[in-house]
Amino acid sequence: MSQENFATNSPAGASERLPSADPQKGPAQNPPLLEAKELTRRFGGLVAVNEVSFTVQKHEIFGLIGPNGAGKTTLFNTITGLLQPSSGKLLYQGKEITRLRPHQIAARGIARTFQNIRLFGELSALENVSIARHTHIKSTVLQGVLGLPPAPLEERQTQQKALELLELVGLRDRAEEKAKNFSYGDQRRLEIARALALEPQVLLLDEPAAGMNPSEKHQLSDFIRQVREQFNLTVILIEHHVPLVMGLCDRIAVLDFGQLIALGEPSVVRNDPAVIEAYLGDD
Repeated sequence: MSQENFATNSPAGASERLPSADPQKGPAQNPPLLEAKELTRRFGGLVAVNEVSFTVQKHEIFGLIGPNGAGKTTLFNTITGLLQPSSGKLLYQGKEITRLRPHQIAARGIARTFQNIRLFGELSALENVSIARHTHIKSTVLQGVLGLPPAPLEERQTQQKALELLELVGLRDRAEEKAKNFSYGDQRRLEIARALALEPQVLLLDEPAAGMNPSEKHQLSDFIRQVREQFNLTVILIEHHVPLVMGLCDRIAVLDFGQLIALGEPSVVRNDPAVIEAYLGDD
């Protein structure tokens, strides 16, 4: 991956820590943007997520770490509506969204990428991003088929916005190529562009650095900070690369066997005995 693949023009101060009076609740004096209240998800006798509670503040970069099988992706799937919680509540902007379907949650401003990339392989990069933009189109199907206003204008706007997002992730010159022909790293970036096309307020990234070399991971950190500033985003990410998480996130939650064992700023979490024992190790 070239140095240009991820934009690195982060605004000054983008990586500064957000002030926090209480690491459990995040920055002081602001109501949480997203709040999980005792979220639980059971699969038969297996409790994958066990009464997990936390808040995420607006404009925060919030990390979610833990051993394999700790329940991180299950928690993501619960937040985005792919799984219904067995119990507990999820609040977004103070309103409960616990039982909403995935498209309803996406329409409210929560977008995500996946651990296992889910692009439309036979479609071009431009088509993959444009599909996500169609959630903002007001034209009816009939207007689209017949080319009646405002469908033509909206279609041009959709393509232009999709091209801008491909430019952002360094893929504009490959807009017409099929997604299946992209490298793993390029597919990761295309998936981020597609998520941004939903115009989210909250962006969930599931292992975005998987398969990247150290230089690419550094570029990714700069890129996440940049899009946080450029789109005024709140970012929640699952990531196994501990140095990336510790250097990027404002606060970190740690899961182990579905339970929240630590929550706070990186300097606190990295020295938590329970986290060291369960995940980080003595080194």
